[in-house]
Amino acid sequence: MRSVFSFLICAVLLSNLSCKQENKTTEEQTQMKEVMAIHDEVMPKMSTIGKLVGELKPKVDTTEIGQQYEVAMKDLQDANMAMMDWMKDFGDRFDHEEILNGKELSEEKQAWLDEEEEKVKVVKEKINGSIERAQALLAKDTVQ
Repeated sequence: MRSVFSFLICAVLLSNLSCKQENKTTEEQTQMKEVMAIHDEVMPKMSTIGKLVGELKPKVDTTEIGQQYEVAMKDLQDANMAMMDWMKDFGDRFDHEEILNGKELSEEKQAWLDEEEEKVKVVKEKINGSIERAQALLAKDTVQ
């Protein structure tokens, strides 16, 4: 009877440990998917950044409005560089299996994923903000 009880205790503990490990892996996969979803949301906007830089560049001069165009253009270029830097750093930290196939992350890599999630959110804000400001500036130009 004692051995059956011991066996049941061990089985419950192992089952509980297994479920916790499975939940951790599922949470990691979900977080990785969320990070990649943010990337996938803003990546297509890189062409918009290029288009807007092209529209702003010929308008840059020494006048007050020309300087505003230059600020907007540099803002777009900084957002573009932030995305390129983030992608490089992210790719240096995580391999294909971790990114696309849900390979389990070490504690260190989980901490990195937390950092990268925050970084990609900042990049998203830079991209969206710089596009909105440039479009508003160009729209103001066409109204006048």
